[in-house]
Amino acid sequence: MSNDSSELGTEEINEYVSVRIGDQLFGAPVNAIREVFTPQSVTSVPRSPSEVAGLLNLRGRIVTAIDARTRLGLPPRSADETGMALGVERGSEIFGLIVDSVGEVLRRPRAELEPVPAHVDASWRSMVTGVHRLEKELLAVLDVSAVIGSAAGHEAA
Repeated sequence: MSNDSSELGTEEINEYVSVRIGDQLFGAPVNAIREVFTPQSVTSVPRSPSEVAGLLNLRGRIVTAIDARTRLGLPPRSADETGMALGVERGSEIFGLIVDSVGEVLRRPRAELEPVPAHVDASWRSMVTGVHRLEKELLAVLDVSAVIGSAAGHEAA
C-alpha cells in the first residue's frame, strides 16, 4: 500500500454508483443504494403521481418504482429501453429508482466536490448535492432521498 492511499482515510473519499439518466452522468452515493437490479415487469398504478412508474416485485416484496427521467423533467425512454433500477430504502419502504443505465463505482476525493453550478435548472438543484469534474464530463451527485422524496410523500397521503 502506497503512502498516498494510506494517508487518505475512507472518510476523505466519496463512493458513487455511476448512472446515466438521459445524457447526464449522475453519481448515487453507495451508502444510499441497497442493490442494483433489472426491473422485470412494472405494473402501473392508476391516479398515481407522474413520477411513479408503478409497482414491481423485488424478491417477493412489492416496491414503488420511481422514474428518474420524469423526476428530472426529461422525456420518457422509448418502449424498447427497459433501464435499470437502484433499490433505495427510505424509512421502512423500499423504492426502485429507474435509471437508463448503471456503470461502475467511482471513488472521488471529497475535497473535489463542488457546489451545483448556478445555471442548473432549479428542479435539478433540489435533487443534486454537488458535482465532481471528471476528465470528459461532470458527475452530478444525486440526493437519492430527494429524488424519491415527493413520491414517498404522496404514498403516505
